Amino acid sequence: MKTRTPNITLRPAETSDEEFLFRVYASTREEELSVVAWSEAQKETFLRSQFDAQSRHYREHYPGAEFDVIVADGSSAGRLYVARWKNEIRIMDIALLPTRRGAGIGAKLLEDLISESESLGKPLTIHVERFNPAMRLYERLGFRKKEDKGVYLLMERRPKGGEG
Repeated sequence: MKTRTPNITLRPAETSDEEFLFRVYASTREEELSVVAWSEAQKETFLRSQFDAQSRHYREHYPGAEFDVIVADGSSAGRLYVARWKNEIRIMDIALLPTRRGAGIGAKLLEDLISESESLGKPLTIHVERFNPAMRLYERLGFRKKEDKGVYLLMERRPKGGEG
């Protein structure tokens, strides 16, 4: 039985979303931190410092980028950060709360970005951690490795028939 894809919208992230955005970020690090012998307080301190550093990095290095909250069926489900440059669309970050993963939300958002990339004739790129389970989804959607950045791979999906 096929499950229904939720109704998905995006809205600009606001200051009041900070705690939600932190929870989304922290959820992406749960597995990695599950093997660390730190207290929950130590893990939270580490995660908050990493989240703050990432937020500063994105704002400094991606001026004009869109920082959106993913809303699925009326409730906040994740985050989508996208930079639209002259010759490329860069997915800076796409992440969903664990309870919202596997419902087709990420795939639908990626398909929308692929359509935008195709219509503009620009490649769509994203940095993906080498062992991220979403790698299979990116590859299925036509993303290919462009650069090996060590822990990360720069994946690219070129528009059909275009050089970008």
